[in-house]
Amino acid sequence: MWDRTWAEPARPPVRGSRHLVAASHPAVSAVGYHVLADGGNAVDATLAMAAQCWLSLPGQCGVGGDAFAVAREPDGTVWTVGGSGFGPDGGEPGFYRERGCAAVPLRGALSVAVPGAVAALLAMHARAASRPLERLWAPAIAAAERGVPCTAKTRLDIADHADLLRADPGTARMFLPGGTVPDTGTPLVFPELASTLRTLAADPGDFYTGDLAERAVATLTRAGAPFSGDEWAACETALTGPALSGGYRGLTVHQTPPPTPGWMMLQQAAICDGELHHVPPLGEHAVHWLAAAARHAFADRFARCGADTGAWRQLLEADEVASARAAIAGGRHAMPAGLRPDGDTTATVAVDSEGRAVSFIQSLAFTFGSGVTVPGTGIVLNNRFGRGAYLIRGHPNEARPRRRPLHTLNAWLATDSRDRLRYVGNTPGGDGQVQWNTQVLSHLADHGADPQQAVSAPRFTVYPGSDADALAAEPELRCEDRLGADVLAGLAARGHVVRRLGPWAAGGSALVLAADHERGCLAGGADPRQDGVVLGD
Repeated sequence: MWDRTWAEPARPPVRGSRHLVAASHPAVSAVGYHVLADGGNAVDATLAMAAQCWLSLPGQCGVGGDAFAVAREPDGTVWTVGGSGFGPDGGEPGFYRERGCAAVPLRGALSVAVPGAVAALLAMHARAASRPLERLWAPAIAAAERGVPCTAKTRLDIADHADLLRADPGTARMFLPGGTVPDTGTPLVFPELASTLRTLAADPGDFYTGDLAERAVATLTRAGAPFSGDEWAACETALTGPALSGGYRGLTVHQTPPPTPGWMMLQQAAICDGELHHVPPLGEHAVHWLAAAARHAFADRFARCGADTGAWRQLLEADEVASARAAIAGGRHAMPAGLRPDGDTTATVAVDSEGRAVSFIQSLAFTFGSGVTVPGTGIVLNNRFGRGAYLIRGHPNEARPRRRPLHTLNAWLATDSRDRLRYVGNTPGGDGQVQWNTQVLSHLADHGADPQQAVSAPRFTVYPGSDADALAAEPELRCEDRLGADVLAGLAARGHVVRRLGPWAAGGSALVLAADHERGCLAGGADPRQDGVVLGD
């Protein structure tokens, strides 16, 4: 039985009969809603929301970041877009070791990979948009020029990273006006970024082969990063193709392929399928199985997987899944891989009146990414290469030229046995993403939770995950204390090292939209852990 008290102080699910959007900031949701209300489709809404996110959630994403999406067309076709880039052509492991680095640096020019967000958006626009980018990005450009109120979230991000921001003239100018952390409500104005968005709306390719590309590469090479410029041009075309798919409780779950960890959600779902629907949701048994499945997925990822290998496919085979299930049933836990608790990402979801659905996610990797801006552009560059590439000799994820580092971003949607859209969801949260997405899926499919209940439920996270910079952390199971003392004690008795968190302190900002075919409407939920809003009519 679903315990509704877990969801307090969550909001009731939002229902709409035609179209629905959800994002982690009200202004982002509003932009997407207005596109749909004006006759645009879900891809149009996603493109508009992506640009607004760069202003409303600037610590979490930007032009200099990465992006991924999974989309379903009204005819049932499911497709994906992957926007992530290579590290520098001169980024052989020896380059970093010669400079005394035990790992690729986490900040600064040496941490940057070629951004893929613009390539992803361009591919989405070419595939299914109905309106020009100039029109879709006009609200974001106007907001950049007039100023965007600093939210409590952005103020905290700035305060926590003030030293990083002060070190770069571009970030200092944007986020520390007058040299101080802005108060909540203070307008943050981005005139340089507004000019850049106008350029990109007219010619997105300029980011990879034009003036913007040349300026970005020059900035990085002056700072010592071994970019040639050729790797920048090689990332102009995003990765596109079909989704990865797997089953869970009669649903087909569609995920983004590598370099994302989408297969890890499918692996966890396969391990847990049939094990959870007959036990109390978020009871000791359910949490144990979900946590143990996540631990197996991270151990497998670290031991066997790189972005350009197919080892993950074997992990979804029936014999591998059966082996993992047997290990969990026998009380054996996979060994941890590594931990990186920092990181910031944001997501959007949209469904239009034709039934087209898009789950979209984008990130700078860590909050404010590398901390490096391209002068005069307002573009903050990511630190994905530092976060995602290893310096472990011979590892399939070892730093190499033209090898995309492993990613934390992923996006999912689910269809029913009649191939109808059922759910579209997402969450930011680093290595928590594949875990929380699986938890939300279980709440929906195993226990009949509505979208708001599913995203508001108590959350738990296995640490460490598999980020590059801390691969020997002690294992923990971090649990929001709303799970209850009895459940936490039971998990400890099963061998988990339990760390209690505050009732809403696990992180993330989960979003889910659901198609209710019996009632003929859409329902949506937005995580109360951030400022998410669902809008529709």
